[in-house]
Amino acid sequence: MHDKRKLSAGELPFNATLFVASLILMWQAFAISGFESLSSPGSLPMAVAFVMVLSSGIILLDNFRTRQRDGTLFLRDILPPVVIVMMLFIAGYALLLVPLGFLPTSLLFLVVSIMYLRKGGFVYALSVSVLALVCIYVIFRLVFTVLMPSGIVPEAEILAAIGRVFGGAD
Repeated sequence: MHDKRKLSAGELPFNATLFVASLILMWQAFAISGFESLSSPGSLPMAVAFVMVLSSGIILLDNFRTRQRDGTLFLRDILPPVVIVMMLFIAGYALLLVPLGFLPTSLLFLVVSIMYLRKGGFVYALSVSVLALVCIYVIFRLVFTVLMPSGIVPEAEILAAIGRVFGGAD
């Protein structure tokens, strides 16, 4: 026996957004070089965008035909408050990363996030955050030499001092 598909909360607006975004991408792909030939620079992006428009359009039509709803609620099942708060934390992290720098912003983000998700325990949150930050810093900054925003921490001077202690550069 075939079960009828039911529409979840937020599914129709999400799929409509995907369809509109696919149309915009199709227009942008066409603007690259028009449809001059199969080997033109815009042909592959147009083909991909066409598949996106076609598939998202079919899904959107199916959504319009589906009348039964399942029992999901948008703010309970799809986007609960904990996800909204974490999204705000991430936005704050992104805004503070350049002015404060990687180390203080990451420490603040990790401490606040762990305290929020674990419901308390500042000492635990601080110790786990410092340990994680040291590991991340050693792996990405020292091993892979990834440049991170220095901000208010004089990172270059600290690394130079550590190098002098261990007999590195003069």
